[in-house]
Amino acid sequence: MLSQAKSSPDITNYLTYILCSLPKSLNLSPENSHLTRSSAAISLKNIIKTRYRTVPSGNLAYIRTSLLSCLEDSNSQIRNLTGNVITEIVKQGGVLGWPEIFPALLSLAGNDAGNVPTQTQEGSMSALSKVCEDSKKSLDRDYQGHRPLDVILPRLLQLTASPLPKIRALALESINIFIPQKPRALLLLIDPLLSRLFQLAHDSSDDVRRYVCRSFVQLVDVQPEKIVPHMEGLVSYMVSQQRNTDDPDLALDAAEFWLSIGEHKNLCSSLGPYLPTIIPCLLESMVYGDDDIARLEGDADDANEEDKTENIKPKFAKSKGPRAATNGPSTNKDVNGVTGSASLDDSIDEGEIEEHDDEPEEANPEDEWNLRKCSAAALDVLATFFHQPVFDITLPYLKDNLNHPDWPNREAAVLAIGAVADGCMEVVSPHLPELIPYLISLLQDSEPVVRQITCWALGRYSQWAAYLPDERAKASYFEPMMDGILKKMLDRNKAVQEAAASAFSRLEETAKKELTPYCKPIIQQFVRCFESYKDRNMFILYDCVQTLAENVGPALAEPELNSLLVPALVTRWGKVSDQSQELFPLLECLSYVATAMGESFAPIAVPIFSRCIRIIHQNLQEYMLASRNEAMNQPDKDFLVVSLDLLSSTIQALPTTMSNELVAKSQPRMFDLLRFCMEDPSNDVRQSSYALLGDCAVYVFPQLQPELPVFMPILIQQLDLDAMPDEEAESAFSVINNACWSCGEISLQQKHGMAPYVEQLYERLFNIISNPGVPSSVNENAAIALGRLGLHCSEGLALHLSEFATLFLQSIRLVDDTDEKGQAFLGLNRTIVNNPQGMESCLLDYFKATAAFKNFRQDDLKNSFQQVRAQDLNVTLVSYQANSHTGTRWIQNNDP
Repeated sequence: MLSQAKSSPDITNYLTYILCSLPKSLNLSPENSHLTRSSAAISLKNIIKTRYRTVPSGNLAYIRTSLLSCLEDSNSQIRNLTGNVITEIVKQGGVLGWPEIFPALLSLAGNDAGNVPTQTQEGSMSALSKVCEDSKKSLDRDYQGHRPLDVILPRLLQLTASPLPKIRALALESINIFIPQKPRALLLLIDPLLSRLFQLAHDSSDDVRRYVCRSFVQLVDVQPEKIVPHMEGLVSYMVSQQRNTDDPDLALDAAEFWLSIGEHKNLCSSLGPYLPTIIPCLLESMVYGDDDIARLEGDADDANEEDKTENIKPKFAKSKGPRAATNGPSTNKDVNGVTGSASLDDSIDEGEIEEHDDEPEEANPEDEWNLRKCSAAALDVLATFFHQPVFDITLPYLKDNLNHPDWPNREAAVLAIGAVADGCMEVVSPHLPELIPYLISLLQDSEPVVRQITCWALGRYSQWAAYLPDERAKASYFEPMMDGILKKMLDRNKAVQEAAASAFSRLEETAKKELTPYCKPIIQQFVRCFESYKDRNMFILYDCVQTLAENVGPALAEPELNSLLVPALVTRWGKVSDQSQELFPLLECLSYVATAMGESFAPIAVPIFSRCIRIIHQNLQEYMLASRNEAMNQPDKDFLVVSLDLLSSTIQALPTTMSNELVAKSQPRMFDLLRFCMEDPSNDVRQSSYALLGDCAVYVFPQLQPELPVFMPILIQQLDLDAMPDEEAESAFSVINNACWSCGEISLQQKHGMAPYVEQLYERLFNIISNPGVPSSVNENAAIALGRLGLHCSEGLALHLSEFATLFLQSIRLVDDTDEKGQAFLGLNRTIVNNPQGMESCLLDYFKATAAFKNFRQDDLKNSFQQVRAQDLNVTLVSYQANSHTGTRWIQNNDP
């Protein structure tokens, strides 16, 4: 019966009637009446969301005319749910689908008639705010010379003067939605908006003041020049709001102001005179509040307790990164030590029914972005900009609190020490010989929270200790620091274990090969951790092993170290099922270990390789089944990512003969699986797939070569920029980057066999290097691939030389003088030999590039330069010299 009702074309009318006009004659209790109407509203919204185009126009007209009456309902839940339905109709039907709704909501919210009840004003304003959030881009589009925002924003500004605090708050919240977009209508209202913000700054409502703070934070990015003249007043205001102990959300929004200012050098410099006011406020805010103290004090010694499943953070696989024949991307590490997203989830309005079936997971308060973390991050930012002035103001606080009898004060002082580490290292360094031993002593503090933050702070100073020039100084500071953090990895408290492992991972990143002499005691401690850790901390332990492998490299291949580490990993490998999320960090860790150990990885390579093949095959089968059966859940693609990456690392690590044998004997065939992965809808899967394809070209080309007729059309299609969705640009470019790299590696091996693909590859690669929207790393890899294609297919490329030569030279100009760049130049030179006239438009650029190139380890490359200059450019030089005497002199003076 229910399914029959859902299939009726008039189901939306029935639901609207129940929501807006449920007859009292049904004699339902208030509770049942509310539940029935709420369920109708949720069902109506879901139908509009999924089947809007199939709803008859007459039904839509009935829904629109009925909904406004529900905004007058006495029940706040019904008003809120009605606002959700209105929002979905505008979102699905567009602004022109219901243009009357905007003046209607503005009129009701503004009490234009003079007799609109308070609840209706608030319900209408809430609905309008939701519409603004969901349709913010549509509202700023031009519709036959008119933009809805030109009308809506001035009215919203007027509504911030409403006598009702909820209207003022929601109106300002709605304005804030549009600030990051910088719409014309807003920029025209900046001065009136600032004037209104200063009036609202002392509003009696905490909610209004919270949105005032958010407005100023966003205006810093949009109109920073408008902020500077008011800096003194803003500093005073934000400090006063940050010290509001009654409303932590308001205090957090105020503290965000300092982080926002810190991103703008000119604005940040204007804070200099006010540092004595700002820094003490930040330091105060870094102390745990009473509720946190009650929650954290005397944390149990829980190292032997099993983890609950819900307490284990989900681990998401990440590719080992884009493959590069160029300089490669930079990696940004966390510098604040107090991680967390600055964005806060909007709370559900009072009484609103949550429309999700899943129960929300219980959040760990320590994982949430809060005032304490925000203040520490702001102190870090200011220390990085101002250096000594920040430390000078912080130092008295440290002296008063590092030995404080109350642990929250000690903990906050250690947090402050860590926060200023990067920015004030030079001025802190003279104090470190005294400070580091004291911090090491705090690793024995009775409070786990103090031990936890001390691990983090020591990690922040590990670079200073690791690179002390005097061996005696290293023995006094670096070794005790390393030993102290290592020991805390087996603390009796799990949170301390996690903090210590994270700090040691940072120490590994900073110390790098300085750790090589200490590998044995480090790995011995890791093995103990493998024996005692519960599931949650096992994830960070994998990161420690992985980071060590990444930084000490072949040192791990030493037989003594190999015999310690490999059995521990193999034991854990045997315990983790193919369906466990722990497989993600484990396989990722093994990828780095395999790369570091090289041939020493061989004894365990066969079972690991086979298991990866099995996992990929199983995941692809589950995906195909789920694609044909909507009732089935899609498999987690992260299993594919980590398995593909480990296959790549294994193929790289092993002797060529063994790698070829593994690939040849794989069941199912690795290349059959790889073909499916290269066409997977997930960008992450395809990124890892093309990395594996390129590695196969480098290390097992005899196995890959027969498969090229299948793989090349897929690769060529992947290089098509027009097929890339705009909303996935960042991850899609990583896929294209790896596809370019693998194309170059295949060209290097396949040589003249690439001839059938030259025209298609040229078209794709040319489109990449000629597109200004392509990231530089992708552009460079595409140019390298194009040059490598010219190594053995120069005749085909020569026809296009005049079109791509200038772009090619521009693309590789900043690439380091690697062998890959040399190969690309050699391919270009061979192409020039076949069409020297094609260089006429960029001859000077060519000679500048060749004169700057210093890596002539390849004899054929050096000879090709000489051949191009001495013979094949004669005709072009004559023409060029006739037009540029300066160019001739430059060429004569810069022969290599």
